[in-house]
Amino acid sequence: MKRITLLLLAMVFSVSLTHAQDEEDNDIKLGQYDKWSIELSGGLLKPSNPLAPGYYTKGADLFQGNLGVRYMFNEKFGLRTVFGYNSIKNNEDETQSLPFEARYLRGTLEGVVNLGNVLDFADWTNSFGLLFHSGAGYSNLKYQDPEIEDPVHLMNISAGITPQVKISNSIAFNLDVTLLANVGMERSWDGTQVITSNNRRIDDGLLYNFSAGLTFYLGENDTHADWYSEDNVLLSKVEELEQRVEKLETDLIDSDQDGVPDYLDREPNTMSGVAVNTKGVAIDKNNNGIPDEIESSLDSRYVNEEDYVQNKGGLDVEELLNKGYVNVYFRFNSDVPETYSLGAINYLAKYMKENPGANADLIGYADEIGDPDYNKALSERRANKVKEILVASGVSESRLNVIGNGEDTSVEKSSAPARQLVRRVTFRLK
Repeated sequence: MKRITLLLLAMVFSVSLTHAQDEEDNDIKLGQYDKWSIELSGGLLKPSNPLAPGYYTKGADLFQGNLGVRYMFNEKFGLRTVFGYNSIKNNEDETQSLPFEARYLRGTLEGVVNLGNVLDFADWTNSFGLLFHSGAGYSNLKYQDPEIEDPVHLMNISAGITPQVKISNSIAFNLDVTLLANVGMERSWDGTQVITSNNRRIDDGLLYNFSAGLTFYLGENDTHADWYSEDNVLLSKVEELEQRVEKLETDLIDSDQDGVPDYLDREPNTMSGVAVNTKGVAIDKNNNGIPDEIESSLDSRYVNEEDYVQNKGGLDVEELLNKGYVNVYFRFNSDVPETYSLGAINYLAKYMKENPGANADLIGYADEIGDPDYNKALSERRANKVKEILVASGVSESRLNVIGNGEDTSVEKSSAPARQLVRRVTFRLK
């Protein structure tokens, strides 16, 4: 038995040295997963020969339990030590068998092969695994009924297979079937028959364990060697890079085409063609809400307060509205009024409320860029949007008439600021 123990220790030392250099060469890869785990399981057992005449077991019976500690050198190979307990006795409902009971303790050192990773289970599943384990160790068989004072010391040789189902990154459910061959059986499992060289059989001392239990993974990494797949890690990295590239592409979108990406743009709806600062805000030095670049152009169509005061008596409100001094402006391909144009809508709303008998046409226009039929529909949508705002402000819908006049060709098609002037809704009182 001492020779067996020394042999097992030598095996462990040899395997450790064999994998030490591999660990140093693969620190980055091995550091990506945990290696230690604890396994708890229990279930049924079935002893095979030998049993003396009059002693029987019917099928598998309770109880056996196991505690295992496992260390994986890499995602495919590892070692584990197992401590097991078996209660071997006749079935309680078996009336044909004489009563007997024995206690079986074992300690086993096993090599482990992760068949799931060897066979590339990760190509089709991330939650089902399969381990194969085999090794040898020491067993102690103590007879309790009939009571025999001296226990039997045995060498066990084990082999088994363990299907696994991943529950989380820290826990897996496992089933296990293990065959234990016990070398050196001197008595039958019931303890009443001595085994001699004359009656010894090749299958003496076989014990089958059928277990279910849990594996607890130890460590701080996201996964354990049982579930690690280099292909999956690379795929995950590729997906991560794709997400980062997609985010960069999204961040670099410039919705208002002012040269400042949306993620830096504090004014993402700046009208096209106007100068902006580094934060994407239209330059407005006098802070009147109108970009400086188009202010001079708007003065020719949009009467300002100073002109109105100076011309009061020369131009009345109805003339201002009917002659196109008051307009609602829109961005390219949009039916949402520019913020600074809301004052024009308010101008008409006040007039309509002060003159209950007045009605108004809301006439929409578009610039020449694009399909004429589409622009016709766009001009009507713009007029309808202004109508919605007027109705919401208290003007009766029946007093407002929507007209879509389509493209306004009165300005240079190549001039962006000029095109801004014709993307509008104007008013006509009646």
